[in-house]
Amino acid sequence: MEPDVLPCYLVCDVSFSMSDHIDEVNAGLREFRGVVHADRRAPAQIRLCVVVFADSPLVVRPLRPALDPATDIRPRQESGSDFGSAFTLLRTVIERDVSALKSERVRVRRPMLFFVSDGRPTDPAWPVALARLTATAACPEMIAFGLGAVDQPTLGRIGTSRVFLGSDGVRLGNALASSVARTVRRPEHV
Repeated sequence: MEPDVLPCYLVCDVSFSMSDHIDEVNAGLREFRGVVHADRRAPAQIRLCVVVFADSPLVVRPLRPALDPATDIRPRQESGSDFGSAFTLLRTVIERDVSALKSERVRVRRPMLFFVSDGRPTDPAWPVALARLTATAACPEMIAFGLGAVDQPTLGRIGTSRVFLGSDGVRLGNALASSVARTVRRPEHV
């Protein structure tokens, strides 16, 4: 039987407006890694990619096993939150990763994208880039996590599957772990 692989993408806004929340994001990543480590009976092999963005996006951790140590995310002293460029990069990265995984002869589950931000984009055309990302064959399940002074309507447009808010007392690591567990339990795959 082919093993299942769940590609997960954590996308984090590291612009100036998020600088007070980056420690929470790093703690959440460590907590998530601990949860994955503790549950080795999970039916899917979880792989994690981390993308950060402010004025421009950057892959800081290519897709690899979630148990691999993570690199700490660092804030940028940039005021822009270019959601559109992040979604454009993610479309390319996810399509490339899913293709590479399929060549490994594994069953690839629907990717999961976990978007962390205060939901305040500085580029007005971001919905077009989001629509292009969600129109791909490897369309990810979209989950949003809001930190700080959150723009809920914007995060609601992104997190079409779920939206978590740090202001509700939800910790990022728990939200990420529960989202992965929920996805792993579903029988569907790409």
